[in-house]
Amino acid sequence: EVQLVESGGGLVQAGGSLRLSCAASGFTFDDYAIGWFRQAPGKEREGVSCIKMSDDSTYYADSVKGRFTVSSDNAKNTVYLQMNSLKPEDTAVYYCAAVWWVAGPEPPRAEYEYDYWGQGTQVTVSS
Repeated sequence: EVQLVESGGGLVQAGGSLRLSCAASGFTFDDYAIGWFRQAPGKEREGVSCIKMSDDSTYYADSVKGRFTVSSDNAKNTVYLQMNSLKPEDTAVYYCAAVWWVAGPEPPRAEYEYDYWGQGTQVTVSS
């Protein structure tokens, strides 16, 4: 059974940092892509970043480029999202998602391309 468990969310002041973790189990980690998405109150869920595990290729949304970094620890089957210089508009529930992805040149960016989802972790950035 595929499982994704996010952790690391919390309350932080603007300008601060948080590191989210996505612990994965039930599948061959190297054959998948992991995406990070977020949903703010009253808004659609949006893609933040993603990583293709086979070659560590990554993608970042323009809104987080230069501030967020996605990485992985294959030995721990865990993907991280390091979030620096946080802004109040980063406040959202953050989700990680997984999809089997070995052929595509880049990790998938769209929500509909992902098959498995975690439960989400709340990130609140105060001004």
